[in-house]
Amino acid sequence: MHVVLGVSGGIAAYKAVLLLRLLREAGHDVRVIPTDAALRFVGAPTWEALSGHAVTTSVFEGTESVDHVRFGREAELVIVAPATADLLARAATGQADDLLTATLLTASCPVVMAPAMHTEMWHHPATVANVATLRERGVTVLEPDDGRLTGTDSGPGRLLDPEAIAAAALALVAPRGPRTGSLAGVRVVISAGGTREPLDPVRFLGNRSSGRQGIALARVAAERGADVELVAANVEPALLPTSGITVTAVETTADLHHVMTDRARTADVLIMAAAVADFRPARAEGTKIKKRADKTMIELVQSPDILRQLATSATDGQVVVGFAAETGDDSGGVLEHGRDKARRKGADLLAVNRVGNGRGFGDVPNAVVILDATGAEVATAEGSKDDVAAGLWDAITTVRNGRALVSGGDGHPNGHPAPDSTILR
Repeated sequence: MHVVLGVSGGIAAYKAVLLLRLLREAGHDVRVIPTDAALRFVGAPTWEALSGHAVTTSVFEGTESVDHVRFGREAELVIVAPATADLLARAATGQADDLLTATLLTASCPVVMAPAMHTEMWHHPATVANVATLRERGVTVLEPDDGRLTGTDSGPGRLLDPEAIAAAALALVAPRGPRTGSLAGVRVVISAGGTREPLDPVRFLGNRSSGRQGIALARVAAERGADVELVAANVEPALLPTSGITVTAVETTADLHHVMTDRARTADVLIMAAAVADFRPARAEGTKIKKRADKTMIELVQSPDILRQLATSATDGQVVVGFAAETGDDSGGVLEHGRDKARRKGADLLAVNRVGNGRGFGDVPNAVVILDATGAEVATAEGSKDDVAAGLWDAITTVRNGRALVSGGDGHPNGHPAPDSTILR
C-alpha cells in the first residue's frame, strides 16, 4: 500500500521515525513529507534512509512530475504525526503553502492526523474548532494521549504511541471481504467509552467507563456481518479494534452528540453504550484552577440528552438502543430507575446494568436486563462482555425481524411497533 507520512514541526517528530519503521516492516511503501520545521527536529537523511525515498518540503521541487498533486493522488492512506496546532489550522483552512498541505488537498484516500501539542493549545477554542472542521470533512483526528509533555508539563496533548497510531490508521483501510451472517448489509453505529468535560487545561469531569462493552458490541456485530462504526470516547488505544471496524474518536459530550446525530442519517441500528456526562462545566478555564477559597463552587449546565434525541428522531425501521448504568438508592432500585429511564428515553431497547463495587465498568463480567420502551423486561444477558453483547444483539435482531413482519406504528413512542416481549425471552 502507498502511504504518505506527513510530519510537522513538533518535538514528538522522533516518534514518527518509529511509526515509519512499523509501516515499512508491515510491507507498506511509505513516502515521508515533512514540513520545514519538522526537519529541525529530525533531518532529511533519516527519513530518506528509512523510507527509501528522497525527501523535500517544497512544491517547487519535482515540478516536472507535478509531485504536489501526484503524491496525494497516488496515496492509499495519509498519516500526519505529529500534527501540530499550526498544521491542524493550515489543513482546516485549506492552505497549500508547502508540499504536505498541498498533498492533503489532493488526497482522496483516508487521512489520519495524530495531534501533539501543549494542553493549552489543544484546548484552545481555535484548535477545537479546527479539529471539528477536519472531522466534519471526513478526516480522522485521533485524541492525543494524556501524559508528560515538553519540559515539566503534563496533560492531554502527548502524541499517541506509534503502535496505536499505526493500528488506528491501518484499521481504516483494512480489506473487507463479502459480508455474511445475520447482520449482513446492516449499518451499525455504536458509541463506547466515557465523555470528558474540561474544567481547565489539567482537569476534567469524567466517569469510569472503559468502553469494553461497546467494543464487544461492535466486535460481535462485525462477526455477524454488519458494517460497523465505533464512536470511541476516550478509549485506551490498545483496546480499539485494529481491523474490520471503523473507529471515530471523540472526547466531549458535544463531540459525541455531533457525530451520533450525523451518523443517524444512514444507520440501521444506533447503540448508545458510551457513558455520557449529564452535566458539564458552564465554562472551561483557560488556566489551571488554583486552590483558593473563592474557587470552591463549579457551575454546571445540563448536557444534551443524546439517546432521547436519537430515539425521538429515529427513521422508519431504525432501531435505537441505550444503556443505563445504575446503582440504586433510597428512591428506588436498579430496575425501578431503569424502567423510569426506558419510558423517558423512548429507545427501542434499554440495557440496564448494576455498576459499582467491581461490577460493570472495566475488565469484569457484566449482566444486563433488557427493557423495551414501556419499561417491560424482554430479555436478560450476563457473563463476559462478549456474552452480553451476543445477548443484546439477539434481542436487537428479534426487534428488526418483528418490524419486517409488522406494519404500522402502534405501540412505540417514536412511531415504531413495540417488540413482542414473549419472543425475546
